[in-house]
Amino acid sequence: MRADIADVRLADRVFAPHYAAPLRRVVTRAAELRAGRGQDAAALAPLAAGQPFDLLDLTGGVAWGIVVDADLVGYVDADVVMPA
Repeated sequence: MRADIADVRLADRVFAPHYAAPLRRVVTRAAELRAGRGQDAAALAPLAAGQPFDLLDLTGGVAWGIVVDADLVGYVDADVVMPA
């Protein structure tokens, strides 16, 4: 997990060098939420089309954020999430 950035909603409880305001997105097709950026990272949970995803960072074609209805944080390919 990232240690250099945190959700701004956690600023009163978590110290991080940078905070990001989440951008609401939606999962566009079935995918896996991963523990790391790479395709070989451990799968945390399956994602279904239509699930809300709060995007916190988008770098190198990989999105990092929160699966809202599961309260899980992880990585997905950037093309899996689109503006809600």
